[in-house]
Amino acid sequence: MLGFYPNDIGLYEQAFIHRSIAVTQEGKRGNNERLEFLGDAILDAIVADIVYKHFPNKKEGFLTNTRSKIVQRESLNQIALNLGIDKKVTSMPYATTHHKYMYGNALEALIGAIYLDQGYRCCCKFVEERIIRKHVPLDKLASREVNFKSRLLEWGQKTKLHVEFDLIETYTDEEGNPVFQTSVSLEGMPLGIGIGSTKKESQQLAAKNVIRKIHKDKDVQKLIEEFKNQ
Repeated sequence: MLGFYPNDIGLYEQAFIHRSIAVTQEGKRGNNERLEFLGDAILDAIVADIVYKHFPNKKEGFLTNTRSKIVQRESLNQIALNLGIDKKVTSMPYATTHHKYMYGNALEALIGAIYLDQGYRCCCKFVEERIIRKHVPLDKLASREVNFKSRLLEWGQKTKLHVEFDLIETYTDEEGNPVFQTSVSLEGMPLGIGIGSTKKESQQLAAKNVIRKIHKDKDVQKLIEEFKNQ
């Protein structure tokens, strides 16, 4: 899977320990959450570099959307399954039901472990050779549109929580180009803002921002549970 021999095998073992498993080492609970945090940031940077070089004539908005398609929860989870990470993750039996993207999170934790063990250059090689080349058809993926607004609204319907998009500001930049700023609220509480050259683009970026928080921000996840229990 890795293509190299690890130096610190303990890092890789920890990358596959889900938070539902309590592993105590000197009074501390060990799981893959910290490695996931690190790997998430590193993966974003590496994928941004790959996309930037692969599409030399594309604008920032296109590059951002393409990167998002690669690192979104569903994509990473499928890549993790393709790599066989689901067979390596240790978790409680109930966790696979309650934590839909467990394996994608473990993939990010693995990338964090590689970074700590082998460095950034090795991380880049792993992502490009083991993930992008084998599991991510860049040109095909880039042409596929992801409607973040629709996805967020569908999520709101399923969870019975009210999602609202508000155009809060429009103006022109120094070059005379229109700029739109949209806010997304959940049950009346603002959770994300998107800024784009069209109203639609600002809505999509705001929705993408909120979706990311729903999956990654523990404070937002806690807030959602509070809304559900009201």
